Amino acid sequence: MIRTLTCSVAAVAVGATLTAIPASAQNSAQNSALNEAQNSALNKAQNNVQNKVGQNEAPLLIGHRGAAGTAPENTVAAFKDGRASGADFFEIDVQLSADGVPFLFHDDTPARTTNVEEVFPDRAGDPITSFTWDELQQLDAGSYFGAKFAGERIPHLDDAAKVATVKTGVYIEIKSPKNSPGIEQLVADELRTDATWKKLVAADKIQVLSFDEASNRTFAQIAPEIVLQQLSSTVPGPAVLESWAGFADSVGTNYRTLTAQNVADTKAAGLVIGVYTANSPEAVQHSIDLGVDAVTGDFPIQTARYLDGRKPFPAGTVEIAGAVNDPAGNDVQPETGEHVVLRNTTGHNLDVSGYIIRDAANNVLEIGDGYVLAPGSELRVYTGPGTNSADAYYNRGTASVLNNGGDSVALWSPQGQLQDVFAN
Repeated sequence: MIRTLTCSVAAVAVGATLTAIPASAQNSAQNSALNEAQNSALNKAQNNVQNKVGQNEAPLLIGHRGAAGTAPENTVAAFKDGRASGADFFEIDVQLSADGVPFLFHDDTPARTTNVEEVFPDRAGDPITSFTWDELQQLDAGSYFGAKFAGERIPHLDDAAKVATVKTGVYIEIKSPKNSPGIEQLVADELRTDATWKKLVAADKIQVLSFDEASNRTFAQIAPEIVLQQLSSTVPGPAVLESWAGFADSVGTNYRTLTAQNVADTKAAGLVIGVYTANSPEAVQHSIDLGVDAVTGDFPIQTARYLDGRKPFPAGTVEIAGAVNDPAGNDVQPETGEHVVLRNTTGHNLDVSGYIIRDAANNVLEIGDGYVLAPGSELRVYTGPGTNSADAYYNRGTASVLNNGGDSVALWSPQGQLQDVFAN
């Protein structure tokens, strides 16, 4: 399932030749200083890429939400997995609690990744920013991913700095800034005053990013010395990219929507280009082939192995051969709804009872008892209802799991061994 890694050095080399587009002439000394700081930040971002080229390596590697594929997202456990991968950065999402404490959490509500329904039964749908820091610390943010992570708490912003190193830094995404007024100033102040953060900033191991352009522009005014990334689900045209180059140093986008023209336009604007969330080796390779400078994914340990020419899933004996995300008709219609296809890659019979398939949002499909695959044989694992057979297992769910526009899914053995990651 893995294509040979090619063109990675050449792809990064293209990114390393970027030069900043001069900003519009500034009349005031204040704006001149801002422009100088922004150019310095861009140089830092490009130097990161140049250093990788000098070491004959692939584009920058970033662990998404720490390492959300192998540990509960935005927890210390995930940050440690991101660091263990040797990634250049791991990414976090920062928001402000009701009493103004910066905490790390992705969603707008606590329902998906915590036990809020047990601790605060009436508040599962409440904004996560409506909880005080003390209330947030009462939530278990690890058990949803697996029993071994029970007791993982929602971290403070500073917890990420304690895990990071001058080798593996931090991408700080300002999440839903409209829900956390003043967060740009707070993050900037923390980067300037906290000793641990200051060390990482000095080592060029901090970048700040957001989907919210207004928030990014605010942050650029407050802390122009920090490398800044504009996130967007798609890459806009040259005119918008040129305007972004006035405050940002790079663009991060969905690898599924990226084209070679997008890459060329972004680099022509003097911006570094990165992608999210490339989870499978094939998705990573596709991004590299397009010439990106950075790749963010949920499985940085496995991606690092791939980039090093090693087997990304050394425990793998079953592969994900394909998936049907958007069948004709209803996604969970009986017998013929959405499903994932597994294949035994060994030369012997293999019992796959109890294996689980987990998607990026932590939806889980399971395989029931008694499923033994002959060498090379396949098993279809359905979300919805149907009649179980030797080559089909139905989870009898009532809601779609697989995103119709493309999803990534990981296969795990009952012993917790990662078998494969597939993306479409």
